[in-house]
Amino acid sequence: MFVSLYVSLSVSPPPAAAPRSRIDALDVARAVALAAMAGYHTLWDLGFLRLTPENFALTPPGRLAAHVIAGSFLLLVGIGLVLANRRGVRLEAFSMRIARIGGAAGLITVATYFAFPDSYIFFGILHCIALSSLLGLPFVFAPVWLTALTAMAVLLAPALIAHPLLDAPELYFLGLGRLRPDTNDWVPLFPWFGMVLAGIALARLGGPASVSGPLARWRARSRPARAAAFAGRHSLAVYLVHQPVLLAVLYGLVSLTGPHPRAGAASFRANYATNCVRTGGGPDACRVAARCTEQALRREGLWGLGAPYAPEQRLKAQGLSQGCYEAAEGTAPAP
Repeated sequence: MFVSLYVSLSVSPPPAAAPRSRIDALDVARAVALAAMAGYHTLWDLGFLRLTPENFALTPPGRLAAHVIAGSFLLLVGIGLVLANRRGVRLEAFSMRIARIGGAAGLITVATYFAFPDSYIFFGILHCIALSSLLGLPFVFAPVWLTALTAMAVLLAPALIAHPLLDAPELYFLGLGRLRPDTNDWVPLFPWFGMVLAGIALARLGGPASVSGPLARWRARSRPARAAAFAGRHSLAVYLVHQPVLLAVLYGLVSLTGPHPRAGAASFRANYATNCVRTGGGPDACRVAARCTEQALRREGLWGLGAPYAPEQRLKAQGLSQGCYEAAEGTAPAP
């Protein structure tokens, strides 16, 4: 969706038109991606804090949205690499950029390790951007056909290579194993480096129009456009700040309203039914028992306590579950 910002379909401007150091359209595109990411994180936070019946960010449509947003960011990274280094690598500026992104990625890892020790972020979007920028720089000057072919190979690699030898935790960042690590943000090198390479190839194919075409010459003049361009120019700072602000606001909200009354019900029923079938229960009886057990736990004040059950509470919950299953077995249709 961002390709049209960089690949112009019109003829190049007269030679007198000098390219600007920054392209407002690129900054606005980053701002659009940031807004989409903030929206996704809001959805995730609402589910995490149990303000919605379930965490909709973790549903198939939510995961698809996350992939589209991440892919857009990485496509922009590739385009930006070409625009920033088209006349040769500015080593000092490039090194400073990698240091800022790498430092921010390290900060995210440390912060999430203390906040979510069981699912901290060890290779998220910033980690991927930093490493992909280093690996992608040579492709800025490589033949376009080679960059495009490499992009396709990287994008397809997880489906073709997945191997148990690559399941070691220290290789999770590659994304070529069969296991998915337990982490709140995982953007492995394969296939996502392929999106950076695709951005490089697109910008190279755009040629001079990428830096001197109509969209490249467009100015952000209205107040909303200027605000978006400003956010895009400072995308790293916005990225680092937005999630703590969102969590602070939503923590305040949940302290006033309490969790949604149906929070966790769908996932509880699904997990109950799965475990019930796994231990030999009938699928129909297990579905009925799941609904019955949820209602019984609510009725007895054992739902959503926010802490592990005490021994007597666990015994009571087990008794309610057993009673629900026995009743369900008598009402479920025979196989």
